[in-house]
Amino acid sequence: MSLFASSGPVFLESRRGSHDESVAIFGVGYDGTASFRPGARFGPDAIRAASVGLETYSPEQDLDLEDINLRDLGNLEIPYGAPGPVVEKTYLATREILGSSMTPLLLGGEHSISAGALRAVAEKYPDLILVQFDAHADLRDEYLGEAHNHACAMSRCLDVLPSRKLLQVGIRSGTRKEFSIIRSNKTLLPTYPSTLSKELESHQSPIYLTVDMDVFDPGVFPGTGTPEPGGIDWNTFAELLAAIPAPQLVAADVMELAPNLDPSGCSSILAAKVTRELALRLSLK
Repeated sequence: MSLFASSGPVFLESRRGSHDESVAIFGVGYDGTASFRPGARFGPDAIRAASVGLETYSPEQDLDLEDINLRDLGNLEIPYGAPGPVVEKTYLATREILGSSMTPLLLGGEHSISAGALRAVAEKYPDLILVQFDAHADLRDEYLGEAHNHACAMSRCLDVLPSRKLLQVGIRSGTRKEFSIIRSNKTLLPTYPSTLSKELESHQSPIYLTVDMDVFDPGVFPGTGTPEPGGIDWNTFAELLAAIPAPQLVAADVMELAPNLDPSGCSSILAAKVTRELALRLSLK
């Protein structure tokens, strides 16, 4: 896959190169529209570096990375500057991954690039549902003159999502207009796993899960560009992930780790653990 750089660290227990029927990790280190604290461009490799401190086994899922086919394709080679070309290259890379019968797991990078991956997945699964774990609504139409700003991530995702079905969990920040949109469309769910499970069971559609790491409380995850008090902890995340039917989960991403903002390294470890859990969950598709 010529779109990806071949050098650099790999995620725990993964191998380089493509392979049919594998979960394919790839990174997009871009944070060109960061409006508060930059650093998410360093997220993908920080996740990989931190992963060596984890076990391959997940007690929550009773699954082990040693038992799945996990590939790390490396980081997408991207142009720096405006986000539009980066979103387009992310789309092309995700389409190539899907065309090789692999399941994409994107490591960011800022949230604006999720729309590129989602577009490719939605082309394969037109009835796709987007589930967003996030502190912020991300429903602005534009921010600071840029439609592909990280604050507009879900608006751009909805533009390329045929079903227009969005479920939001953990949202606790946004403008009055954004919360008006949320209330009108009834997209926001409480952070109760049973509520999420019931909602997804009523649809029985493929699912793309986007995890903005600022959904976690900054007390446990300070390493992000726009921290927001009142977030979830690890146990809540594990329960929410378990509420997503594994056969329906067809793609996922982990966004907005800015490792330079947490000298302790704990944020990178948490993001790596989230990545491990998602890789294992995606392997059950």
